[in-house]
Order: sequence, then structure tokens, then C-alpha cells
Amino acid sequence: MTVNPGPPEYRPHTPPTAEPHGLGPAAGAGAPPAEPDAADRPDVETDGRATEAPDPGETGEPAEAGEPAEAGDRDAKDSALDAFRAPDPAGALTTDQGVRIDDTDNSLTVGDRGPTLLEDFQLREKLTRFDHERIPERVVHARGAGAYGFFEPYASLAEFTCADFLQEPGRRTPVFVRFSTVQGPRGSADTVRDVRGFATKFYTRHGNYDLVGNNIPVFFIQDAVKFPDFVHAVKPEPPNEIPTGASAHDTFWDFCSLQPESTHMLMWVMSDRGIPRSYRMMQGFGVHTFRLVNADGRGTFVKFHWRPLLGVCSQVWDEAQITAGRDPDFHRRDLWEAIEAGDFPEYELGVQLIPEQDEFAYPFDLLDPTKLVPEELVPVRPVGRMVLDRNPQNFFAETEQVAFHTANIVPGIDFTNDPLLQGRNFSYLDTQLIRLGGPNFPQLPVNRPLAEVRNNHRDGYGQQVVHPGITYAPNSVGGGCPAALGGGRLPEGVFEHYQERIDGAAIRRRSPSFADHYSQAALFWRSMADWEQRHIVEAFSFELGKVEEPEVRRRMVGNLRQVDLGLAAEVARRIGVPEPEAVPDAGAESDAGAESGAGADAGSRPGAGPQVSPALSLDNLRASGIRTRKVAVLTAPGVDGDQVRAARERLGAQGATVEVLAAQDGRVLAADGAHVPVDRALPTTASVLYDALVVPDGCAPTLPADPDAVRFLTESLRHGKPVALLGSGVALSRTAGFGDPGGLAGVTVHSGEEPPGPALWEEFADLIEHHRFPSR
Repeated sequence: MTVNPGPPEYRPHTPPTAEPHGLGPAAGAGAPPAEPDAADRPDVETDGRATEAPDPGETGEPAEAGEPAEAGDRDAKDSALDAFRAPDPAGALTTDQGVRIDDTDNSLTVGDRGPTLLEDFQLREKLTRFDHERIPERVVHARGAGAYGFFEPYASLAEFTCADFLQEPGRRTPVFVRFSTVQGPRGSADTVRDVRGFATKFYTRHGNYDLVGNNIPVFFIQDAVKFPDFVHAVKPEPPNEIPTGASAHDTFWDFCSLQPESTHMLMWVMSDRGIPRSYRMMQGFGVHTFRLVNADGRGTFVKFHWRPLLGVCSQVWDEAQITAGRDPDFHRRDLWEAIEAGDFPEYELGVQLIPEQDEFAYPFDLLDPTKLVPEELVPVRPVGRMVLDRNPQNFFAETEQVAFHTANIVPGIDFTNDPLLQGRNFSYLDTQLIRLGGPNFPQLPVNRPLAEVRNNHRDGYGQQVVHPGITYAPNSVGGGCPAALGGGRLPEGVFEHYQERIDGAAIRRRSPSFADHYSQAALFWRSMADWEQRHIVEAFSFELGKVEEPEVRRRMVGNLRQVDLGLAAEVARRIGVPEPEAVPDAGAESDAGAESGAGADAGSRPGAGPQVSPALSLDNLRASGIRTRKVAVLTAPGVDGDQVRAARERLGAQGATVEVLAAQDGRVLAADGAHVPVDRALPTTASVLYDALVVPDGCAPTLPADPDAVRFLTESLRHGKPVALLGSGVALSRTAGFGDPGGLAGVTVHSGEEPPGPALWEEFADLIEHHRFPSR
């Protein structure tokens, strides 16, 4: 049988170099099997001998429940990876067989210029290994970045779930999180308009739990049978493999125009949610309705939410396109650098809890993945926090090989009959089998659970364990085998499916309760601020403006008419199709032939839910403070050095990263004779890589004559970023064509002879906290 002894907290105190997994390279093949419930008894060795409690430093747990550990403490997963980390290479170079070699720069040939010999086994091995380094990329979510961290609950949720990682306040569970884009391949840019994945693997004491979510709470389709069609439509078109990492093409919009259930999701993606500022400033959602189950077997419906403590911020469209060219790794780099700098991203886990008796109490179906539960109907309850505090050591081994699966659940969490979720529970496992080379991908270090693994699974590609003994159950000749723990009341940590009686005929038919495709799309539209609505119109106009087929454009405008007449009319004008007429019957079918039971006015029907949901607008999701915001300071010879130093000190004290830019690297000579160090040269950077800009006094006429500096300010102002213009810095604004900038929102101007005092920097910090000024 497969034996995984588990993490240090389940074993006697051992040095950190001890092998943490029976599945590892040095596993003892003859280890006796543990008692069935040994995994739930941390103070008992698998042979029954008592042992001392594990040292908190070994397990990553705080010394006492609820007592926070230091952010840099190593957790159990970090320690478990030690057995698989290769040491720094030292000594003689060898082949994979351990044979030392004398030369890796030259092939074996006949003479100096003769043919290469087939007997050069070193060459063959090196090329063969290189030829097979790549594995198939993910079909979707191929482009991603990941990090390790921990999750700890605020209070026990035992009333609703027996999930172990939600029981004890302050007890830390190791996690690995992977963020990603959906459409593009691995080589695409980070800042394209797209859905973002937000997948979290919890290494709990009772097994791995994967919360596989997105940054948008709904999805394009209701039934998994449509998933291949959706992905085929959104991917580059077959004849020319165009476009890469984008959805502005005929096949995607043709699909959506004929599949009106996608309308709600389209509203989210066409909003600024589709172009987040960073992974650190992005919400996450479980999308589906899941079920929590407590120790008594009582179920509660649940929706999962991740909220970033830095607030929810986005780029604007022009900014995102420029960023894709200036730094296609913008989000990946931002996450890595923040963690390396100790600015650990933090998210709060919240849940919407719905009693099972309220399953049909809402004007939408809880099992419909194209619907959300408005927070005005069911508030989000904060239950814990997650901190990402460690970068991977090898992108391929960890971020690329990590395998998430919606069906990786633990006792206390179960599924619902959501048809999209049911299909994902098959598809995710199936795709990992081919992507990672067979059924043994759970043995890869990043995927290994900390809980013990005991079963009769055998053989297959990539098997890492030498299994002794019998491979079947029951048996009487092999010295025992792992036992199932069914019958009666189950021990803690044993999974049992939630019991629910379901009767019905086998049919291929969508539930009538799934037929409303527009009311929540209309709710989203009504909840947007004016500038958000303007950006949505611009996004639809750009995307549909790329569509070649007039009929596809017309059908999409017909669908948008069901959301809002003004939205549809403005998009129609911009893309050159007839403006839609008012629909007298709100329940009428759309031009796409949808059997919608809810039209543009559905939200006004009695019992249809809130008219507006403030929680949906980015205007209401900002956080306080400017921690980790990046501020550029444009300088040139003669700059006011005191102002540069004040920017660094005043804004840096509040957690911002302040970088000095100049035409060249090195340093610039300030007006007071001091030298100001330069962090980056203007030709190597761009305004889109910063959140705010300071132009200090003393830089005229040099900066107004520098095209890079003029472009930097022009883009900052065009993208609505906070700008501080001090003294002669106003001259740069005039050169950029903005005249007197004093009346522009988000711009602070200081033109007096007295040096700017603390009040100016406080005012500017408030502007940075606001993030963007779209009215500009």
C-alpha cells in the first residue's frame, strides 16, 4: 500500500532534514501501516508509542492557538519541500546515471572537423532531456504566477462545518495560490482584458482542499457541456491562430451572441474588472454555490469571497495596452517583487451562508453559476485571512506543475448540483492526467498533501515509490491493508458525502429557473458609477468593433438591449449597426432567440432583489493607505533636492515605493550641489508602471525638452493618475498640452516660493489612495 507518514506534527520530533513523506525518494518501504485514526492523534506514533508534542517551529503552527506567528516562520509545507530541494551544485559534473564527465562543451567527433559519433552518450542524454523539458500547457489559465503563504481563521466555524482548517482561531494552514489569465497561452501578456484565475490549495491536516476561483463571481455558461464550445470560441481562430490573449474576434462574440446566458459575465469582463492593477488588488470568488457540512451532518449553502486588504484597483484600457508592451510580465513581476520586499499580499476570506431551507427564497437559482448572491440579500461574513509570504524557488516545479481540482475537497465541504461544477469535477482531473503525464501527479512536491496517504494505488508514469506487499483489499496474506472507516459515527477527519435524496427522470433539459439571463446583468450596470459605465461602453465598442460579421454585432446589441437601452444604443452608434428600439414587453425574447424570462426591467419586479448593489462598484472597494503604491519622481540637473528627499521620506513613510527617474542612470546634480541617486533611466521605464507622479521644481527647461519626460506626464494625466507639479514642474504640463493643470482632478500644484510643507504631501497621499481620477 502507499504510505505517506504525513507532516512533522503527526510524528515524533525529528530534525528538519528527516524525510517528511513516505512518498519521497528515501521512503522506507517496509514501514508498518498506521492505525486507521492515527492521523487524527498528533501525540501518538503510528506504532502506538507516545511521543512528545512537536515543536511549533517545526510545524509552522503558533505556540498557542490564536497567537500569531512571525510572518517569516517556516510552515509545515515549506519544511516538507526540503526533501525535494536540490542542493547547490558542487563537485564534478555527471550524467543522469552519476557518471562524472570531463567536457560538456564539445561533442565527440572524428577529428577536429569530422562527423559527430553516435556513441556520444553524453550528447544524446543532454539533447534528449532538453527535448522533453516542456509539458503541455494548461488549455485555459496557462499564463500564471504563484506564491506560498498561510491561512488562519478569525474564529471557529464549527457551527457550520467540520473542515479542520476552519475550526481553531489563529491556527495556520499552509497554502499555495496561483493567479492566472484564462484565454492566452503561457507567452501572452499579463494585462490583457480577461478573466483572472484565483486558485488556492490549502494543505490541511485532513488532506488538500482546492478553492478554484476567479476574480469575477459568475461565469459565461451554466452547463459544463458548453465548456468546450466556449473555450473553442474564445481561443485564437483556427485558420490563423489570431488573436493571442484577446477576445476581440468573431468566434467569441458569435458564441456569446447566441448564448445569452453569457451576458452577465460579459458585463463584468467589459468593466475595469477585466484589467486589474495587480493580483494583490484583485478580488477572488469561488463562483459556484458549495455546501458546508458540520459534525452533525447539517448542510449550509456557501459562497466564497476573497477580498484584498489593499483594496480593489484596476488599470484603464489604454494603460493596460501600453503596459503589455512595456512589461508583459507586469502582474507576475509585481507579485514577486512585493513578496521579496516583505510587502506580503493579504486577503480576507469571507462567506455568504444560506440555510438549506432558504434554497428557493431568492429570485434566482442558487445553482446557476451565471448568478451571484447580492450582498444586500446575504452579507459577506469575514472568517479568516490569507497572507502570501514566500515565492517559489522554481517556476516549473512549483507554479507550472501545481495541479488544482474542484473535486479536491475535505471533510466539512461538499458539492451542490450546479451543472457547471459537476462537469468541472470531471474535467480538471482528466486534464491533469495528460498535462502532467499520468495519475501520479499528486506525488509532485508542490501537490503532495501534508496529511498521510494510504491506499492501494500503484504503478503508472512517474511513480516515485517502491511499494511492498499486497495491492488489493480485502486480503489475508499481506500483513494488512488500509481500511475504510465506514459504518456508524465516523472519526474526525474522515470524509463522508452529504446525504441528499434526489428523484427524477434522466433528461437533457435546462431548469426553467436558469432562464433569466439579463436581470443581474442589468443590476450590475445600474450599480456602476458613471465612469465605470463609460468604460463598459468603450470596452464593448472596442471588442465588437473588431468583429467582421455585421450580424454578430447586431445580435450582441440585441442582447445588450435586454440589459439597458442606453447601453445598447450607444454601443450600436459606435460600431455602426442600427440602434435598437424600446422593447414594450420586458419578457420578450432577444434577437439571439433567448428564452429569457427577465428583460431590461426585471430588476424592478417585486421580489426581484435590490435595484442597485454598491458592493459591485469599484468606487466602493478602495482601501485606506498607499502601502506598496509606486510613485515616480521625474528629475533633471538643477532639481530641487529637498523636494525629492521630501517625496521619498513623506510618501515612503506611508509605505509607498518612491523611485527617482532621470534621462540617464547614475545620479543628477541638484540645485543645492548635492547629488540625487537615480533609480531608473527614463528610456527603460514608462508611466504605466507607476501609480503616481511627482515633478519637482528646478527641472525646467530640461524636462520639457525631453520627449520621454513629456510622454511620461502626458500618459499619467491621460490615465487619470495622481500628479504633483511643484514650481517649474508646471512647465512640463504646458509642454504636454494641458495648459494650467490646477483645475484637473487628481492634480496638486505648488507654485509658491515657500517649499511645500507636510500638508501638501498629505494631500498628495490622499490622491494616491484614491487611485484613479477617471473624470479627467
